[in-house]
Amino acid sequence: MLPLRLAAAFVLIAMLAVTTWASLQIPLWKSPSEVLTHPWFIATLFDTYLAFLTFYVWLAYKETSNLARVAWLVAILLLGNIAMAIYLLRELFRLPASATMEDLLLRRELKPAA
Repeated sequence: MLPLRLAAAFVLIAMLAVTTWASLQIPLWKSPSEVLTHPWFIATLFDTYLAFLTFYVWLAYKETSNLARVAWLVAILLLGNIAMAIYLLRELFRLPASATMEDLLLRRELKPAA
């Protein structure tokens, strides 16, 4: 799982860096209207948010709490790949060193209360 941890950490660091850089250049709300109304900007935005929702389907399957599901949905819709990388890192660091890809992708078994 080390390669996946490194990949998720890279995504998180890269997204934090590029988001910080872009924010220091110009605030998002000051983007020119020519950019916001450009067909390729709109298509890319649709592509991005549909990808977020695709990832969220897996996350919603993995999570057993409705509160966690809603909180992660809000985080993903607001922070995008930053939230997704944090979720993936959380899941990867919860796994033992001997874990398989199946352990990562499938829902954890709930242990009955004693």
